[in-house]
Amino acid sequence: MADVPGRSPATAATIRGAAVPELSRVALTRPRSYLRQSWDRFKRNRFALAALAVTALIMLFSYGAPLISEFITHKSYSDQSLLRGLRPPFTDGYILGSDNLGRDILTRLAYGGRVSMTVALLAVASALAIGLPLGAIAGFYGRWIDSVIMRFVDIMLSIPGLFLLIFINTLFQVGWLGLSLVIAALSWMGLARLVRGEILSLKHRDFIEAARVNGASDFRIIFLHMVPNVTPIIIVWATLAVPVFIIVEATLSFLGLGVRIPTPSWGNMLNEAQQFIARSWWLAFIPGFMIYITVLAINILGNGLRDALDPRLSE
Repeated sequence: MADVPGRSPATAATIRGAAVPELSRVALTRPRSYLRQSWDRFKRNRFALAALAVTALIMLFSYGAPLISEFITHKSYSDQSLLRGLRPPFTDGYILGSDNLGRDILTRLAYGGRVSMTVALLAVASALAIGLPLGAIAGFYGRWIDSVIMRFVDIMLSIPGLFLLIFINTLFQVGWLGLSLVIAALSWMGLARLVRGEILSLKHRDFIEAARVNGASDFRIIFLHMVPNVTPIIIVWATLAVPVFIIVEATLSFLGLGVRIPTPSWGNMLNEAQQFIARSWWLAFIPGFMIYITVLAINILGNGLRDALDPRLSE
């Protein structure tokens, strides 16, 4: 590179030795991925981080129920001791007290959390299996297929879900597995509408047209090109649906129409505590508080994920 007239040799050396490498470093800097940007936004939300930690602890507590039973309480959820019933917390070896039958509340709380969380998570997974493909197919094909699916969605939305849940549980006495499937069958419609709307906005994008030109099948276009682009909405919907389904299970179990005794759940623990609440407040307070803190934490987590995964947010 020839020296520029009027410029000192030192300046020319600076251009050759310093400026060019600096430009190279700028050119080689990789843009942050969408997931990295989302994670950075999520980390700035302290409430969402705290909610994530609380949710993780509740999950560990619930799904670690066998370990709690074996190494901490040394009691199973069904062990009874009528002579040690209604013990307050931290009495006679009962960390959270005992119920009217002398059963350890901490053990039952952990096992009950596992049942309640499993019902909610399985209901979310089942609702995804129904609503996601139906919404994607309706949005992709449009016309009469879209009309048929959306009218079916409207019919399902017009059904009073809670009353139908009560009717089905009363008639067939389904277990926790059947309960989660019934909840899913009455809860997938909102997801189908969300997915349909997103697919409608994607199907005329350039990368979809390119996939068509390359001979990709409809199945491949829908589930390998379009569905991954609606994943943020699916994640947010699933996160916000879990606390709703926990409350539904707790409500039905409290009414005696959900998870059947003696299998513990937070809802039927509240049901059993009704007649003793005046003299043994902890029987109702402890499972009620667990429902409250779980629903609150997952709701805050869902809101944090929604804000973090929204690609319209700018740094």
